[in-house]
Amino acid sequence: MSFSVVVMKKERDRTSFESLYPVKKAYRNTKVGHTGTLDRFATGLMIVLTGEATRLNPLFSGYGKSYRACLEFGRTTDTLDSEGQVTLTGGRIPSLEEIRAVLPTFLGTQLQQPPVYSAIHVNGKRAYKEARKGNEVEMPLRQIEITDISIISYEAPFLVFDVSVSKGTYIRALARDIASRLDTVGHLRELERYRVGPFTYSSLTHIPSTEAETEAAVSLACRERIDYDPAFLGRVKNGCFLPEGIISATGSGDGYYRLYSEGRFIGIIEKRGGCRVAALTERENL
Repeated sequence: MSFSVVVMKKERDRTSFESLYPVKKAYRNTKVGHTGTLDRFATGLMIVLTGEATRLNPLFSGYGKSYRACLEFGRTTDTLDSEGQVTLTGGRIPSLEEIRAVLPTFLGTQLQQPPVYSAIHVNGKRAYKEARKGNEVEMPLRQIEITDISIISYEAPFLVFDVSVSKGTYIRALARDIASRLDTVGHLRELERYRVGPFTYSSLTHIPSTEAETEAAVSLACRERIDYDPAFLGRVKNGCFLPEGIISATGSGDGYYRLYSEGRFIGIIEKRGGCRVAALTERENL
């Protein structure tokens, strides 16, 4: 296939870029990209796209995510995680009852201030690069949504909790804000991402992934399916989507569809206003 989807687990003490080395080795001379960065100290799911599948980054990167986090109360760091320099200690240690009362107040849509040590562009420059230079950076607020948050355990000063959030949410910033609302300081000691949209650890693939694993991963990301008359596949290759070529379809609106012909998985097409926009196809087989 000219594309693959690899679902892998990132280990601790590696950047997301470094975690791609085994995939790049398996797919030499092929474009490789991931759909969501994890901090160096964090672990968990990464979805990696290769070849033409890299054009589907918007489909995969917009998912909500679920994390298991360990927050340490009483001290904080400049990066808001365990890898940063300690900037403040001696904060109060809240009780379990206080934590239980505060966590539900974070549910719903809200504005969050991202960490200064992040890759966000501010005035055309990476925030973390400016922070390392000692420059003051004013981080713009961004809208996020927290759909679920629950306590797993609390052995003071360490709170372990699960949280499900929208794209773009910084769990380091959430840890900071939870501590602040409890009139103390805190930082993340550990973080694990165990869900990305419909993907969980049960979705892990080999490296390289098999054709069946890639098809299964694409099916999770793209539920709608179109079966297409093979006589029209040549026109699909040239960017023309013909409704009369459709044999069956699981949906009728615009959006991404898995494309099949005579039972064979071809790739993905994107319908917009009745037109076809090339997103991903097995072009050599059309």
